[in-house]
Amino acid sequence: MATLIIGLLIPLLGTMLGSAFVFFMKDEMSARLQKTLLGFASGVMVAASVWSLLIPAIEMASASNSQLSTFNSQLSTVVPAAFGFLLGMGFLLMIDELTPHLHIGTDKPEGMRSHLSRTAMLALAVTIHNLPEGMAVGVVFAGAESGISNISLASAVAVALGIAIQNVPEGAIISMPMRAAGNSKWKSFVIGSLSGAVEPVGAVAVLLLASLLMPVLPYMLAFAAGAMFYVVVEELIPEANEGEHSNLSTIGFAIGFVLMMVLDVVMG
Repeated sequence: MATLIIGLLIPLLGTMLGSAFVFFMKDEMSARLQKTLLGFASGVMVAASVWSLLIPAIEMASASNSQLSTFNSQLSTVVPAAFGFLLGMGFLLMIDELTPHLHIGTDKPEGMRSHLSRTAMLALAVTIHNLPEGMAVGVVFAGAESGISNISLASAVAVALGIAIQNVPEGAIISMPMRAAGNSKWKSFVIGSLSGAVEPVGAVAVLLLASLLMPVLPYMLAFAAGAMFYVVVEELIPEANEGEHSNLSTIGFAIGFVLMMVLDVVMG
């Protein structure tokens, strides 16, 4: 139980760590550091989606379809992962279309309404994207706790660590501009940290429904992967490759991807 609680809180701690940059950085985050961190976060999320979500989803579906003919078994093995992945992408696309927000690093508001302040919309964007990440943590812990999936508790903790790592730049992206706009360090820190508070909520909600979700766990794992891929493709990579120093984001992506892959394999 202690491991479960810690695992659910780890991603929030990552957001809080990033938000705490306001206490030891005088100016806004440099472009070089932001590009590197965005690339790193992208690599972590892609690796976590593949090794900790999509592959277990396919393996679980394969185990349940072992009695089918070869063709039917192969088709039934990949359908849950494919359908869940597309559903996760579509869900985030719908949320982005219906909710006023700012893409990370831009000034152009998107969504049905745009009268909120820039800081509020940026915080809303990060909060929206943190929900499926929290769900992803809840799904992998539900799979590990069930004992019927190919996900170990150590692998679930690795996912939580990976998401926490990519939450660090997100927390800083919220708190640093707030501090630069004249807000106090503590106010900037608290608001930046609160953007990650939705993650434990999403994780706990999934765990509370775990008994009902077990039959569709492969779909849920793939759904979480699709949602995380959407964040990477729609938000992180475009911003990381815009303007100068895009090579730093590429290096950061490679390091983040390899680190998360190693964490998942070694701890899994």
